[in-house]
Amino acid sequence: MSRVYIPAMAACSALGGDAASLRAGMWAEQDPCSLQTTDRYSPGRSLPLGCLPAQLQLPALDFAPPEQRSRNNALAWSVAQQLRADIDQAIGRWGAHRVAVVVGTSTAGVQEGAQAATHWRAQQQFPQDFDYAVQEMGNVAAFLAQHLGVQGPAHTISTACSSGAKALASAARWLQAGLVDAVVAGGVDALCAFTVAGFSALEAVSEVRCNPLSAQRRGINLGEGAAFCLLTRQESPVWLAGWGETQDAHHMSAPDPSGQGAAAAMQLSLQRAGLRPQDVDYVNLHGTATVHNDAMESLAVRQVLGDQVPVSSTKPLTGHALAAAGALEAAMAWQLLQDNPKGRLPVHWWDGVPDPQLPALRVVQPGMSLGRAPRAVLSNSFAFGGSNCALLLATA
Repeated sequence: MSRVYIPAMAACSALGGDAASLRAGMWAEQDPCSLQTTDRYSPGRSLPLGCLPAQLQLPALDFAPPEQRSRNNALAWSVAQQLRADIDQAIGRWGAHRVAVVVGTSTAGVQEGAQAATHWRAQQQFPQDFDYAVQEMGNVAAFLAQHLGVQGPAHTISTACSSGAKALASAARWLQAGLVDAVVAGGVDALCAFTVAGFSALEAVSEVRCNPLSAQRRGINLGEGAAFCLLTRQESPVWLAGWGETQDAHHMSAPDPSGQGAAAAMQLSLQRAGLRPQDVDYVNLHGTATVHNDAMESLAVRQVLGDQVPVSSTKPLTGHALAAAGALEAAMAWQLLQDNPKGRLPVHWWDGVPDPQLPALRVVQPGMSLGRAPRAVLSNSFAFGGSNCALLLATA
């Protein structure tokens, strides 16, 4: 099968509005403290959230019809514009019909729907410019394809927290099948009160900063963001060497405590890449800081890769951006493989109190590096319903 390369990426998160901010934040020697404590999405209850920086202004979507004017689409558009030159070049080279879009999302226009419902309760009618279609999950892919001038397949994946990672895997399959020559792939999710209330109802939200792998962890900090990659078969420095997707079907929201599905996803990514466990230089953990996820993932990593591979969770930096999380963390993996001769690694920001009930892993401390350029990094994404995806990026 032909290799799938990633020549370009772009991102927006609590760390900043572009890929340079993401790169700087993940390598910061001092804790960036990028989460905001606010009750914006949970009135009367302040929570640490991975909100976009206050100074970041998302673009107005006046050029789009009402059903496409969502904050989710504005967030996606702000990141897609960072790739505009690369996308236009791909269209010019292969034709618009040979370029595709695949996006992971879970919120779509939920915030706009909630605002419209509030208006209806007060006025007994919806706002004149409200269109229910703004809440359709496929909205973001259709929006991007239309306004980027892409005429190939436009597809949305919504498998909760694995969506963004699975979008990259789907893009790779399309390219290897010869359906298209380039794919814009990634994930986007915007914070809204509905999401915060839903995770709070599951008692999964922490009122303090998340603390992955710690004996004192209390749950997740929600976040928002977007990341998109351009994938092609044309050689470039980084390629998507492998991916693995499995489905536990263990429980609606809790992971399989054995970690078998997560381990299988990592093993599949290694097999597809033709790499050995010892070839993996670093693992970006799903690392949500919930009791069940951290326990399951620790078991799976130990089983597949052993206890000497450096690991960290970057969710204390970005919050858990849900459908965008896997794409954001793939973007970090891409950054690690670019211009990194000493092998600097993202720090695992936590309280340093390991849970004795978890297998001990080699967490990245401030200043830790490989001492050489990394060659292969793994990024894990695990979702409700046991939807697992592991992405393995490597240098060409």
